[in-house]
Amino acid sequence: SQVKSEHGKTIWNTEEVPEGSEFDDSWDTREQPEYQILFKQSVGTEDVFFGMSRKDPSTACCEDMVIKIKLPETKCSDITLDIQDKVLDLRTAKKKLLLHLPYPVDSKNSKARFLSEEETLEVTLRLSRMFDFINFA
Repeated sequence: SQVKSEHGKTIWNTEEVPEGSEFDDSWDTREQPEYQILFKQSVGTEDVFFGMSRKDPSTACCEDMVIKIKLPETKCSDITLDIQDKVLDLRTAKKKLLLHLPYPVDSKNSKARFLSEEETLEVTLRLSRMFDFINFA
């Protein structure tokens, strides 16, 4: 059976195209920077010492994802950063990083800061998961 599209000239539906595929450009030969993904959660004494909340050390209980990207010989003004719900796209004159994120994030409530002495860009992304109300009620 053939699938009819809404418009006669389209060859695929937008739902079929994975998010972030518009950034894939295999012809770009810029080097990928070294990066590290860390997870962060807010804990208090009631969590650490008394275990009063349901938090544990797993990523399921983390509120933020922190991505540290090494960018040697780069100035802050040379960095272009685009964050979407499932994709992080970073570009400089010498480096390019297209990162498909392991969890969806709230791209509107994300922060980035450039640590010039360490030559590192630190991006903090607020995780957006469907059942967060269970862990963080």
